[in-house]
Amino acid sequence: MTAIHIRPAVENDMQWAVDLWREEMGIEIIVVHGEKYDLTTFPGLIADLGDQRAGIATYRRDEAGDYELLSIHCPLQNQGAGTALIEAVIREAQSKGARRLWLITTNDNTAALRWYQRRGFRLRALYRDAVVEARKLKPEIPLLGNDNIPITDEIELEMTF
Repeated sequence: MTAIHIRPAVENDMQWAVDLWREEMGIEIIVVHGEKYDLTTFPGLIADLGDQRAGIATYRRDEAGDYELLSIHCPLQNQGAGTALIEAVIREAQSKGARRLWLITTNDNTAALRWYQRRGFRLRALYRDAVVEARKLKPEIPLLGNDNIPITDEIELEMTF
């Protein structure tokens, strides 16, 4: 098996990332906790598998000094890229003195909920109807998500250090 190499995202990675985000989400803009974020403006990490990009994670440092994982997308599934990216973001957060790493996902994203919990994240909060409100800022958010589950709520997960 080829080893995964994690590196900072550079300008040369941005078109690939934008194409990936647009394929998976329709746009490189996300709305979480009532705010719009352009993923191209945040630090990112790239997972390389051989000579191929296997994934990208973007994050930000919040006002409390903790880290929020804004996105993680791995077009090459089940290769370890997602886990390697999470581990790299954890190391980055810890090296900067963060107390926690947190993220928001939606109620339909049951595969991600399982995946994050297997990697040590815990459920922290449920924000009822947050996605209903988010559609006012990003109307592209579909009404139905994975497994035809109505997308209505945000779920916060966190890992504390």
